Amino acid sequence: MPYVIDTNVFVEAKRRYYAFDLCPGFWDALCWQQGAGAIFSIDRVRKEIEDGADDLTTWVKDVMPVACFADTTTSDVAQQYAGAINWVTANPDFTDAAKAEFATVDRADAWVVAFAKAKGHTVVTHEVLRPGAKSRVPIPNVCQALGVPFIDTFDMLRALGTQFSWLAP
Repeated sequence: MPYVIDTNVFVEAKRRYYAFDLCPGFWDALCWQQGAGAIFSIDRVRKEIEDGADDLTTWVKDVMPVACFADTTTSDVAQQYAGAINWVTANPDFTDAAKAEFATVDRADAWVVAFAKAKGHTVVTHEVLRPGAKSRVPIPNVCQALGVPFIDTFDMLRALGTQFSWLAP
């Protein structure tokens, strides 16, 4: 099953454990897996990354193929987006501010879930399931409600058989 990658996977990797200078193999693996059809992201994730204007933005523009960032303007994705927004809006647990933030069309979260649901993909995110969440709508909560599988980066890498090797200086 292909994977759809949330913005936070790219950002956290760049900032922390898979920084470009520490683990270039992670970034090479993403490109390779994308070429093999195993991973995707969406146009709205690309936009969020480009808004960062940093070395991750440069990598997205210069290295990762544009084909990685799928179009979310298709009718099947729009239909699933409406379903995700409807579920969040009807959920009495979330505050009105949390609902409004999740429903902001410029934010990628709802679109990542909608794309995965429409295409039969698994969401990859660092967010965790938080039953009873109120002030923020976690992606895994929406995934669970809509029957969309979700995992974190490390489980995705394991499932794809990815390994990184150390090279002596």
